[in-house]
Amino acid sequence: MAAQPEGTPVWADAMFTDLEGAKSFYGEVLGWTFGESSTEYGDYTQAYRDGKAVAAIVPPMPGQGPGQSAWVLYLASVDVNATAARIREAGGALLLEPMQVGTFGSMAIAKDPAGVVFGIWQGGDHAGFELRDAPGSYGWAEVFTRDTAAANAFFPKVFPYKVRKLVDDNVDYSIFHLADTPVLGSMGMTPQVPAEVSSFISVYFVVDGCDAAAERVAKAGGQLVFGPITTPFGRFASFVDPQGAAFSLIDPAAAEGEPPATVEVA
Repeated sequence: MAAQPEGTPVWADAMFTDLEGAKSFYGEVLGWTFGESSTEYGDYTQAYRDGKAVAAIVPPMPGQGPGQSAWVLYLASVDVNATAARIREAGGALLLEPMQVGTFGSMAIAKDPAGVVFGIWQGGDHAGFELRDAPGSYGWAEVFTRDTAAANAFFPKVFPYKVRKLVDDNVDYSIFHLADTPVLGSMGMTPQVPAEVSSFISVYFVVDGCDAAAERVAKAGGQLVFGPITTPFGRFASFVDPQGAAFSLIDPAAAEGEPPATVEVA
């Protein structure tokens, strides 16, 4: 598989104290199955939908402590060291310095100036998602932040993004593009979001029927945070899983209405 353009979302994983609980939850909600844990890489465990890799889960490293479970989105890089340098130059920080992961590829974990955590992936044998934009797989993500101006300035300094802002007084939303392809959103937190909620990247998984999926989430022990609501991009809802990891589900086929106009800002 050819390397993805720099800045393309290519992978997602999350750390869970209760790995079996995470398998049960996401298996019920998204129909995932799981491969054998890789003991060489800290019991890293890939998730599959219809036999294709869609994400991964991993327990905390020994001595690390439980921490807060969270989904981490990885953005493509052709040179993880060069990307790490741009992150520092743009005012971000490295939480995990660039490292080689066997023959699979190279990675780093970083955060933007507002504390949004994201990953960098330079693919080797593991190029990333084997399935996306289909039920049970990754479909979209957005930087959910209290400082959209900072995010909209930071990320285009690291990746070749063009930023287009929605012309809508009711929402502070921008879309990062690679050429003409939208790849990532930037959403401003409203005052209703509790102060203890830190800025993060919200990962969306595709479902066939958002309301039915929301029922599965509730049955499996997850908590509804917002929605379901129908938009020009699909019907979606946001949740927290039983171990505290935030995620969203979207049914693009249920979209209604015309997408709002956008204006290029960067």
